[in-house]
Amino acid sequence: MHALFLASALLVGCLLAVQASVNLQLNKAVGTPYGASTLQLSVATALLALLAVAVGAIGAVRLVPGVPFWHLLGGLASPLYITSGILLFPRLGALAAAGLFVTGQMFASLGLDLFGLLGIARKPLSVGIALGALAVLAGITVIIRGQRPAQTPAPAGPAPGGAPGTSGRGGTATVTAPAATAPAAVRRTGGLGQTGWILLGIVAGAVLPVQGAVNAALRKDIHQPVTTAMISFIVATITIAVVLIVLLATRRTPRPQLGGLRTMPWWGWLGGACAAAYVTATFTLIPTIGAATTVALTVTGQQVASAVIDNYGLLRLPRRPLTAPRLTGLALLIVGSVLVQLT
Repeated sequence: MHALFLASALLVGCLLAVQASVNLQLNKAVGTPYGASTLQLSVATALLALLAVAVGAIGAVRLVPGVPFWHLLGGLASPLYITSGILLFPRLGALAAAGLFVTGQMFASLGLDLFGLLGIARKPLSVGIALGALAVLAGITVIIRGQRPAQTPAPAGPAPGGAPGTSGRGGTATVTAPAATAPAAVRRTGGLGQTGWILLGIVAGAVLPVQGAVNAALRKDIHQPVTTAMISFIVATITIAVVLIVLLATRRTPRPQLGGLRTMPWWGWLGGACAAAYVTATFTLIPTIGAATTVALTVTGQQVASAVIDNYGLLRLPRRPLTAPRLTGLALLIVGSVLVQLT
């Protein structure tokens, strides 16, 4: 049974990478990342509400009025993380974006542990933690510096004049496709530059441990993990909906085009299910196998799944082959994450 719990933690980590990838299809369908995030969070909220009703945990919401206000704010992290994934995955690739998220997660976790913040038990700095942090930092540096342009399938048939990057025998050819492979609505969101996108990824990852600590406090208040997750997603959905309304009012984002949902692949809706499964599973696994083991395994699953998605161009993402530097960076990230969480 213990092995099943460990495998579950690894699997839900993989779901984080899948979630960010399939959300790009939702973004492409509605034409704005903020509209896509609103839809995805609404789906997750509905699924968790149905689950809370099914397991008889919905009654815990009556305890919410007596909860400290800040215990309800864990959901604020989800819109930032989800929207950042939609923006970063087509620009940096699944592995690099997930690597930035993991880097933010690790250093935020260290801050919470070393300073005993938000009710987290204080943890002394050890040699293993220091080495792990350095390995994570080295890993994401190697991955970012080793970035190559993405590759997308070339149009079928030979190009006029036998241009490079085509196949003369009907085989599959690839052409380089840098940032222009991102959906038009994503490209219109602004030009932060490479440094800005990197910082966004680190910050988006850093809010996840903070969200976990806040949600853990809420769980102690209402005693129901599923209801805790539902409340967190309600806050998240309201937050991103308000952001969307403000951006629409100031004409900073296109109006969502719901008609595009008809042509979206069915798996474009799975982002909400992945998010709900991740939150629910982590609440369930932490008391059973421990927080450190859960985080180490979910981070590992996230990195491995991101590497596979990148290498094979799965879920309609541009293909970014796993070069030796990227494999080295991936290994450093995984080793560093395990050292930080388990020492």
